[in-house]
Amino acid sequence: MSKAKQLRERMAERGLVHIMAAHSPLSAILAEEAGFDGLWASGFELSALFGLPDMSLISMTQHLDMLRAVAGRSSLPIIADIDSGYGNAINVVHAIREYEHAGSSAVVIEDKTFPKVTSLAAGGRQELLRVEEFQGKIEAAVATRHDPDFLVIARTEALIAGLSEDEALRRGMAYAEVGADMVLIHSKKKDPSEIESFSRAWKGSVPLVIVPNAYPELEAARIKALGNIRMVIYGNYGIRAAATAMQETFSRIVADGGVQNVYKDIVPVEEVFRLQGMEKTKQDEKRFLR
Repeated sequence: MSKAKQLRERMAERGLVHIMAAHSPLSAILAEEAGFDGLWASGFELSALFGLPDMSLISMTQHLDMLRAVAGRSSLPIIADIDSGYGNAINVVHAIREYEHAGSSAVVIEDKTFPKVTSLAAGGRQELLRVEEFQGKIEAAVATRHDPDFLVIARTEALIAGLSEDEALRRGMAYAEVGADMVLIHSKKKDPSEIESFSRAWKGSVPLVIVPNAYPELEAARIKALGNIRMVIYGNYGIRAAATAMQETFSRIVADGGVQNVYKDIVPVEEVFRLQGMEKTKQDEKRFLR
């Protein structure tokens, strides 16, 4: 059974799956150990890892390299964040082939122009494609996938761009009509009112996906009560947690003039060895090195 089919079956069984953003194989290992249902190969997190803004500066090759590395160290299905598809519908055809081959079980394509600006940036440029042009991208993705269980998720940024709920609904419906398996609705409002209102008004034939970065109080029980959301993506919590821990630890070391205090508050090196699979490598050394 493919990981894409596993993801579909898990949604059917549980009603709601929880997907954690990953920016490296190590973060993927930690997410799997924590019990998440899948991984979000996040463009935002990878951009942050390189110290760059999420503005289409990371190439598809860089993203694919990281996705392959993650796929090699995790058994979880991977949902790839491919932004606006790296260009027009022809670029999407190429992207779908590459991402499916690299090990992803789904892609999310958004209806912004290329290059894009991250959704939650204050005053960011949020320009949307014509509906018909984006429909072509979705049709291209659906026609290109090899595994019929591979999920093509259409993300509308209408609310991010300041457009009305009616326009967001119109766009979501148009994308579902041409074959999108799910529709991701995003909002930068600091409370979940837009998302809840959209969900209640949604009459489409496909389920919804949300990314509760700006409205963290929208938790699982409240999401399930809406009835048509099947996937929640925690879109930037991995990189934010990592940055928080490093900022605090590095500052303490400088303030203390050494590691004499901080060492006891971080994982021992033996835990890093465990995450690296050191024991298995040592066993292989004994078996194969002659």
